[in-house]
Amino acid sequence: MAKQGTLHRMVMDQHTCPWGLKSKHLLESQGYEVDDRWLRTREATDAFKVEHDVKTTPQTFIDDKRVGGYDDLRRHFGKSVADPKATTYKPVIAVFAMTALMALAASYAVYGDALTIRAAEWFIAFSMCVLAILKLQNIETFSTMFLNYDLLAKRWVPYGYVYPFAEAFAGILMVSGALVWISVPVALFIGTIGAVSVFKAVYIDRRELKCACVGGGSNVPLGFVSLTENVMMVLMAIWMILMTTGTITVAQEMDMPGHDMSTMQMNAPADPASKAYMDGMTRMNKDMAAPMTGDADTDFAAMMVPHHQGAIDMAKVQLQYGKDADLKKLSGAIIKAQESEISFMNGWLARNAKPAAGHSGHNDPAGKAYMDGMAKMNKDMNAAMTGDPDRDFVTMMIPHHQGAIDMAKVQLQYGKDPELRTLSEGVVKAQESEIAFMKDWLAKH
Repeated sequence: MAKQGTLHRMVMDQHTCPWGLKSKHLLESQGYEVDDRWLRTREATDAFKVEHDVKTTPQTFIDDKRVGGYDDLRRHFGKSVADPKATTYKPVIAVFAMTALMALAASYAVYGDALTIRAAEWFIAFSMCVLAILKLQNIETFSTMFLNYDLLAKRWVPYGYVYPFAEAFAGILMVSGALVWISVPVALFIGTIGAVSVFKAVYIDRRELKCACVGGGSNVPLGFVSLTENVMMVLMAIWMILMTTGTITVAQEMDMPGHDMSTMQMNAPADPASKAYMDGMTRMNKDMAAPMTGDADTDFAAMMVPHHQGAIDMAKVQLQYGKDADLKKLSGAIIKAQESEISFMNGWLARNAKPAAGHSGHNDPAGKAYMDGMAKMNKDMNAAMTGDPDRDFVTMMIPHHQGAIDMAKVQLQYGKDPELRTLSEGVVKAQESEIAFMKDWLAKH
């Protein structure tokens, strides 16, 4: 015989008690058949409370004995019931877990790889934004709780209202990588004051307070978590200073799908031609992974020089190991044309190049377009080698040429220098013609 339970709950035209729905679901999940009795009016509800001497509904009865409300029902089944006054780190864990996943997802969407340095940067910036949102839900309760321990807010009360806006503003700028000269001082200022305030309150004064880091209505204890929030802001600001000044340069943006040349080397036969092709591509990718400047012309020339050199290296391998006369002629033409273009671009860079400023390429549409093109090129080139120097040359050179065309089109869209625009137009025309020739060669061989 099925277990029976009787549930009295409010179900009115304009209100259905959510705790009643939860109680019904809990009973059913425990294998009970529910005698679901609706209290359809306020009068019926009040009469039920008087009859059974209870203050709230829903009320559950099992074996003709009153169990109680939803929390009582949970206890009856041996389930935990949260204490609304108990301190907990769950809100912070939820925030940091979600922002970490968001950062990994954003990194994968942009670079095709979740585990990048940019993902770590985004994690901190996303966390700042989400924490600011929680504070701004009720800025009065936040500022009141904040005044309990923040040293600056105690001296200047409006700072309690300014803080969440400053945190949100700095976080948004750090997500975009824009206006570093604003985001860094703001993050350093509020992060340093916050860290000192929390450290003094918790570790020197030994006060037991609730943290305002996730808003004024939380029961998160003040301590390590709030200190971590502020330290993260400070470290992020310092990191951006080092990146902007060029003290640290990160080439992670090129570590996208297709830029991992180790995979290509593992798939390659152990013949000297294949190894030479792979070595050339590895050098090219390493040389192209320099910090970007945010200037479409400078970045084009700086990336195209090693890209051209990669084509030259491949052509020299074909001349050394290949046998096809038509491809040897093509290789010679590639070497001649691209050595000349490298010489031109090196001269242009010497005269016009903007200094690298720690830009990662995601900050501007041209930089992102350059990186997307290179990622696609290397992905298309990342095919198993056949051991035939001629066929491998063509199958790698076609996507390599297409990568150059894509870069040239980005320069034509975003660049301004007339000399480089002329070069880009020539690259598109010449390499589209050579791609057509190589595709025809593949069809015949």
